[in-house]
Parts: sequence; structure tokens; C-alpha cells
Amino acid sequence: MQPLFTMQAKLALNRDAMFNQPGKTVKKALLCAALAVFSWVTAHADDAALRAAIAAPSRTPAFVSRDVWRHPYETLSFFGIRPDMTVVEISPGGGWYTEILAPYLQAKGQLVLAADDPESESPYARNSIARLQKKLAGQPVVFGRVAVGVFSVPKKLQYIAPQSADMVLTFRNVHNWAADGEDTVAAVFTSVFKSLKSGGVFGVVDHRLPSSRTQDLTASSGYLRVDYVQRIAQRVGFTFAGASEINANTLDSADHKNGVWALPPTFANKEVDREKYAAIGESDRMTLKFVKP
Repeated sequence: MQPLFTMQAKLALNRDAMFNQPGKTVKKALLCAALAVFSWVTAHADDAALRAAIAAPSRTPAFVSRDVWRHPYETLSFFGIRPDMTVVEISPGGGWYTEILAPYLQAKGQLVLAADDPESESPYARNSIARLQKKLAGQPVVFGRVAVGVFSVPKKLQYIAPQSADMVLTFRNVHNWAADGEDTVAAVFTSVFKSLKSGGVFGVVDHRLPSSRTQDLTASSGYLRVDYVQRIAQRVGFTFAGASEINANTLDSADHKNGVWALPPTFANKEVDREKYAAIGESDRMTLKFVKP
């Protein structure tokens, strides 16, 4: 097989000869072919900095063991992340992705965590942000440049200045917002839309309910249909830019007792059928990319 540049260059030359164009056009055609190849290579180039962040010894070993299910390199690459971006992670939880995003964005970009409100009336929320702040303070070399904004549905949703983010990411959180109804999901998505620059990306990963199933409006099982997420994102103004199957799991039937939490890493059913759930692995997941026009 001929190299891509050689193939495109020959095509340009043949086309030029066919139409008897001046030699200047040949040079232009070659330049266009070279630029096309450069763009293709750039878009598909390996991101060494991202691989280094994923391989960093600072990551929690228990988190690293889940890479086989969560595919961080492929997922973030699909969203189009770059180290010079301003990226928001909504509801970072224990910081699984934070441990990758922080060192990756440290030198040239900015990571903003849209985290729980320390003044929340909810003890769970207060404990959650306290654990996160302790984690960040414990590794200043890794997390020293991470900014933290407040994310509390429905009242506190301005976790970054409007139109200042290049990318907003959320991992396995939409089903939590859906528990309070579709309007709550729309409110969160609207906040994302407002925070992004034009052309900015909204990346969503969540547990996937088969399209043949009826969507529980409160997502009590933890699973969501893809069209549910797409419809709300498009309702607030996003354009759907594509989906990836990198986080698919065909072994997951999405009909477990106690929902998605029966699967690892939660194992909500304790020792009941634990081996079966362990063999299934983590949930079947949608990986969706939206863009702000």
C-alpha cells in the first residue's frame, strides 16, 4: 500500500495533467495534499502526554485497575482533549478522572472541578467535598493548579465564568440528575452550554439502557437510553457530534436486582451472585460527544 501522501500527490499531479493546468497549479495541488496529510496525522497522532498522565505513579492503584473497563485514553481522545484546554469536570466524585486530567492539563491548560457545595444542607455533599479537598491538598504537586467551583443542583450552577471552557466532561452522573426529573437534567445541561465557548465540547459517559426498553423517568436502575440524553442536550442547544462504543459491554443486560449498582465496583447485592456480576464487569456505557455551535 502506498503512503497516504504519495497517493494524494499522484492524484493531484494526474488531475493537473489531465486538465493541462499551468505548473503553478501542480505546486498548489501538492501543497494542498501535504496539508491534508498533515491534518490527518495531527488528528490521529498519539498523545504521549495523555498516556503519561494515565501511567503516572501518583494514581490510586484501585483506580488504575478499572482502566480496563473505563478506557481513559480512548475516551478522552474521542472527546478531542488537548493539554492546552480549559476543562471542567462535573461531579468528580472520588477523583477517578481527576487523577488523570490534573497532571495532563497542569502545564498548559486548566482543570476546573464542579464539585459539591461545602455549605450544602446535605451531610453527604459536605462530606464529599471535604474528602475531595483533602485529596487535592494531599498531593500539591499533582493537584496544585486545580480550581474548584461549586456545583449544587438546582441553585448553584455557575462553576466557571460563562463562555470560558473549551470542554466540559461528566462521567456516570446524568442518571443521578435524572432522579430529580428531566428538567433538572436540562438545567445542568444548560449550565454546561453557558460555560462553553462556541465550538466547545460536552462529553458524556453514562450507563446505557437498551433502546428497546422503556425509560424510567427517574432512572431508578441507574441506566439511561441514549436518545434520552441526546434529546435533552439538543433541547438546550447542543449539536450531537458522535458516539463511541469504546465503553460498551455486551455482557451487561442492564436488568439486575438493585440496578447498575449490582455490578462492580459497588456490588450492591454483597455476596449474592457476586461472581456472576464480577464476570460481567462494569456497566455497558454510552460515550457521547456534543458541541456548542
